[in-house]
Amino acid sequence: MTQKTIILANPRGFCAGVDRAISIVERALEEFGAPIYVRHEVVHNKFVVDNLRAKGAVFVDDLADVPKGATLIYSAHGVSKAVQEEAAQRGFRVFDATCPLVTKVHKEVARLDEQDYEIIMIGHKGHVEVEGTMGQLPPGKMFLVETVEDVTGLNVKNPDKLAYVSQTTLSVDETKDIIAALNQRFPNIRNPHKEDICYATTNRQTAVKELAEECDLVIVVGSPNSSNSNRLREVAALRGVDAYMVDNASYLKKEWFENKTKVGVTAGASAPEVLVREVLQTIQDWGHETIREGEGAEESIVFVLPKELRREGENKQILNKG
Repeated sequence: MTQKTIILANPRGFCAGVDRAISIVERALEEFGAPIYVRHEVVHNKFVVDNLRAKGAVFVDDLADVPKGATLIYSAHGVSKAVQEEAAQRGFRVFDATCPLVTKVHKEVARLDEQDYEIIMIGHKGHVEVEGTMGQLPPGKMFLVETVEDVTGLNVKNPDKLAYVSQTTLSVDETKDIIAALNQRFPNIRNPHKEDICYATTNRQTAVKELAEECDLVIVVGSPNSSNSNRLREVAALRGVDAYMVDNASYLKKEWFENKTKVGVTAGASAPEVLVREVLQTIQDWGHETIREGEGAEESIVFVLPKELRREGENKQILNKG
């Protein structure tokens, strides 16, 4: 009888930016007490958000819902200049949990604008990170491109003074085609000094590609509104493997595992390991008893907390890729 195996992707789950954002909310609750207001879900994971809500975090999309003098935290996805200005006017105590790799893109947008570049953003319309990045400039100053087809419809003033940035959680393969189309149509377009897609997204997608080579089913643990989790499922599916995304073990369906001998399991960058363990337990209960850890990139990056929330001895250096 063929042994049924689970292969666990490495790396998976929390990245440094998510870790930092959750820690900022938890520390603020400890330091200042509940309620602590968070602009948008701090990370896109239902379990994490519900857990923080139970501790006293209040998630809002409109700053009018935040009382005067309250503590406000920006989510890991970043916010627009308009949100920052409104928060300053309302006098909130603000902590910025924006992932430093998203902040890096914001700074690049500001630099390019100062040099009079027109800027294209590769990203998904309506995603909170895209809104935050495009909101670094006044409305209408950046173009959003979601597909290769969108590139043909671009109407720019000066093709020789053009640059692009991208959402950090996109699929590497997805952006590759759009970037090729941009470079073909605008040969002098300025490419970012370093890829905007973050190290964690790239590493997790590489690990899923390796799973897809070996497995006949891939399960991604992640919430439906998590961009990077959705991309992981797509990366596997595009390689011809049955792939499903589940918020937690209760979403698993037994029929998915029929006649499957090797099941790959991974988790989006905002999905906690406790959910992965519950998924593994369910799959084991259904007959895939052996678990094997996949090999993958080692991640040692740590992002420092704001100094007001740091504890003694926590002055870790920020290890930022660029």
